[in-house]
Amino acid sequence: MKSLFSNFRGDLLGGITAGIVALPLALAFGVSSGLGPSAGLYGAIFISFFAALFGGTSTQISGPTAPMTAVSMIVIAGIIAVYDGSVEKALPAILTVFLLGGLMQIALGLMGIGRYIRYIPYPVVSGFMTAIGLIIIITQLLPAMGYYPREDLSWVEPFKPQAEELILENILKDEAGEGILVLEDFQVTIDRAGEITEDVILKEAQILAAKEASGVMGAISLLPRALKNLDMLELILAFATILIIYVFKRITSAIPSTLIALVVVTGVAYGFGLNYRPIETIPEGFPLPNLEIITNFRPSAITPYIFTALTLALLGSIDSLLTSVVADNMTKTKHKPNKELVGQGIGNSIAAIFGGIPGAGATIRTVVNINAGGKTKLSGMIAGLLLLLILLAMGPVASQIPAAVLAGILITVGISVMDYKGLKAIPSLPRDISIGPLKLSSEVMVMLVVLFLSTFWNLVYAVGIGLVIASLMFMKKMGDLTAHRSDVKSLAKEKAWADEKIFPKALKEKVFIKHIKGPLFFGTTSDFQVLADQIPETATSVIIRLGRMQYMDQSGLYAMEDVLQDLQKKNVMVLFVNVLDQPRYMMERIDIIPDLIPNEHIFRSFKACVKYILSHPEVTSK
Repeated sequence: MKSLFSNFRGDLLGGITAGIVALPLALAFGVSSGLGPSAGLYGAIFISFFAALFGGTSTQISGPTAPMTAVSMIVIAGIIAVYDGSVEKALPAILTVFLLGGLMQIALGLMGIGRYIRYIPYPVVSGFMTAIGLIIIITQLLPAMGYYPREDLSWVEPFKPQAEELILENILKDEAGEGILVLEDFQVTIDRAGEITEDVILKEAQILAAKEASGVMGAISLLPRALKNLDMLELILAFATILIIYVFKRITSAIPSTLIALVVVTGVAYGFGLNYRPIETIPEGFPLPNLEIITNFRPSAITPYIFTALTLALLGSIDSLLTSVVADNMTKTKHKPNKELVGQGIGNSIAAIFGGIPGAGATIRTVVNINAGGKTKLSGMIAGLLLLLILLAMGPVASQIPAAVLAGILITVGISVMDYKGLKAIPSLPRDISIGPLKLSSEVMVMLVVLFLSTFWNLVYAVGIGLVIASLMFMKKMGDLTAHRSDVKSLAKEKAWADEKIFPKALKEKVFIKHIKGPLFFGTTSDFQVLADQIPETATSVIIRLGRMQYMDQSGLYAMEDVLQDLQKKNVMVLFVNVLDQPRYMMERIDIIPDLIPNEHIFRSFKACVKYILSHPEVTSK
């Protein structure tokens, strides 16, 4: 306890400052996710407190972040669609997925995965971060212009026939489940269908229209409509927010420009009684746990989202550990990566139980905390407690914030989160692959693939595809490099090693010496397999020197077996020199040794091999 309060004044200032910075972002990320501002605030409160308490980075401030919110938005939209557009019905399943992501993150920490996160290729991270920025910017254009698709009746009207069909389909499903749908009597069905009012159909059509308008493609397709139905007041509020954020940054960084924009624009809009659109009402009082996660748990509801939950866990881990590195550089300390993952997982799990969206270590908030004097875990805990106090004391006041203000804040977040360093490097990266007449950079290609697939298709699948492509390209490069260094291509180009000067010249037409200088694995097997074809008819035996072949994988093992079998058919004797432990173990597993290469044909040195040849005339005769 002494160490926790050893820097109380600095931690208090750091936590309060970080909490103030986190407030507008938490509200904005909650709105962006689709669960409302309260979900963002709940996430910020619980993740900040518990990730700091149990984490491995003393100065880390955690909460909802742009990448985590973007993936959460996909999860939320997908599950809501399954539950016919009802957020209330879908909420337990959504929070269960978030809880599962948090538990997976704890498991990653306990398994010691933290130290491996750094191996995620930079092009994948770069493309993903830029895509996150574009997604946030594009999806916030409509609310910044005051356009909400579900309120545009001319857009909703064509969805009414589909809405009626869906309502009737749900009635039939309910009756089939209740056992009252029988051929002899459709009266119950007719009665229920008669209760469908125009308002019910309109509400269902609005849900379908909103679903169609969701995401980047939906937002782009509706931009012309948004321009025709432009609300100038909402646009001015959003633009004023963006302007204040960028202008105030140039004046001073002592006070967060995001908070200034939020207070000033909201104060003007509310004070002058402007007819603006406020955010959703934030519930008053302490957040309560959502027990339906347990009582209504159905494995079938979350099974399709297992991979998405894992993506949330991995993304949250990467996001947090990158921030931990920044904190280490600023404070000259060393974080504990696996403990940090456990802390983040606990924070995300508890946040999910209380209805919050998931998050991670937030770089800007962490930097603000350190600059304000925060040095221990207490600063992150204070940030969470401050947000809880704001929720309890100022919930009704926060509910008066204009929705356009949060849209403006999110647009600036989208602009800032994009990886400009990676984008600027595109022209200068080496073009190391050819596609027809085009020469491209493999790293740029991976980045662009992740960028476009993430923006216009699916964030989760895009990252997976990017990792696969990056891994395949890496293996190809390493295979080519190792094959070049291994020199397993041609007998004609073999150069004698120093100790081979003792080899009798008279035997060189009958005994060929082959060197393998490097691992024999999937990248070099195709070159090694031509060895048997290169042996001339005059050859009676081949010496394969394996002292520099440190490693053999399964592909290399079977390539070796094929070559030895081909040479055996040609009555060519094979002698091994200096077989190392790992390759020998592999060859003994499938009986290459001793079935194809008996132990008496394996030598510790080249000199011993030559002595054997000279004392056994049958080696040089067929």
